[in-house]
Amino acid sequence: MIVTLTPNPSIDRAVTIGALHRGEVHRATSSRVDPGGKGVNVSRALAAQRSDTVAVLPSGGPEGHLMDELLDEARVPRRSVPVAGSLRMNISVLEPDGTTTKLNEPGPTLTDVEVDALLQEALDAACTATWVVGCGSLPPGAPTDLYAHLVTRVRERGVKVAVDSSGAPMTAAVAARPSLIKPNHEELAELVGRELPTLGDVLEAARALVADGIEVVAVSLGGDGAVLVTADEVVHARATITAPLSTVGAGDCMLAGLLHGLSSGLAPADALAAAVTWGAAAVTLPGSRVPTAADLEGIPVELTTTPDPTLVLGH
Repeated sequence: MIVTLTPNPSIDRAVTIGALHRGEVHRATSSRVDPGGKGVNVSRALAAQRSDTVAVLPSGGPEGHLMDELLDEARVPRRSVPVAGSLRMNISVLEPDGTTTKLNEPGPTLTDVEVDALLQEALDAACTATWVVGCGSLPPGAPTDLYAHLVTRVRERGVKVAVDSSGAPMTAAVAARPSLIKPNHEELAELVGRELPTLGDVLEAARALVADGIEVVAVSLGGDGAVLVTADEVVHARATITAPLSTVGAGDCMLAGLLHGLSSGLAPADALAAAVTWGAAAVTLPGSRVPTAADLEGIPVELTTTPDPTLVLGH
């Protein structure tokens, strides 16, 4: 089972328009509402593939009630911690060419008691887990080292732990040495404190993190796919999507596919191939919808253990 901790979940409203023009009135051609937040998306993707998961998250206010309804509808098992504040509502503006503009609220301010209860729920759920993953931004009131505490206390229980975050929370978590981290290109550059224009630069940064005690570093690279680095191997995988609809949650689906593959006993290269398939399938779907088994069919993935270090990323 894979347990996800999402300290700052959201209700995600995706609105599709013809083109975004600042300061003008736009009429949407479609809209949809999904439960969101990185860890919630990971659990949703796993549940859609009938993989065992439990989502741990705070719940409060009208948005909290809506979150409960949406997770029930998606059949996502959860452990909710009541909080006084209301969950956030995030808005994504989608354009036909796949361009996504996001407006993210900060989330409710959590008390120390609420933060402790959230962490304890994750630790209680970890007793039957193969992986625990801490995902996303932290809400106001949560300590910067929340994920670092999660890493330390989960590993004491003999359970593997992954982190997908950014900024100071990610830096603190990496210092605690989780089993796996999944930054994107920009987050990895922020983590190591320098620009990473080529695939070779990304691989060098990932190798340094592995040498410092991280077992698996998986980096999502948008249209350039993803890389996975361990002490023993380097793998690059990518899939070409010709008609993208939305990139919202694609990295979360990739992480879900990776953890699903690793927990199922796949070799790291095969787990990365599955991860890229899940992430690519998500890009073909509207809003932050997660792929089902049928959505994964027919997506070819290129996989190599000898990636081109001169590849300029983002071009």
